[in-house]
Amino acid sequence: VQLVESGGGLAQPGGSLRLSCTASGNILSIKTMTWYRQAPGKEREMVAHIGSGGSTIYADSVKGRFTISRNSPDNAMYLQMNSLKPEDTAVYYCNADIFDNNSRLQIAWGRGTQVTVSS
Repeated sequence: VQLVESGGGLAQPGGSLRLSCTASGNILSIKTMTWYRQAPGKEREMVAHIGSGGSTIYADSVKGRFTISRNSPDNAMYLQMNSLKPEDTAVYYCNADIFDNNSRLQIAWGRGTQVTVSS
């Protein structure tokens, strides 16, 4: 099972970016999907989480600015980031709990995509 993120880059304060995460490989179903981020010198933190039924959880720091969504048939997840702030600068990672075709639960991570918010 492989997760690949895309969509990172440079944005100005107040700007927007949309991250994507696509899962591939030996997949039966995806249970939950989560975006994490890690800024230099800081611990990795949960940004947004979406369950198999579409329920969502957000970190307080991004509520009202970020929106997580998923496209289950395409094994994809997205993070729409609006009103970006310099403190949103970090490497963003995709995480998913995936049942493979042998019904084994795998916890998968992507390699990350850099988001930089700067004028």
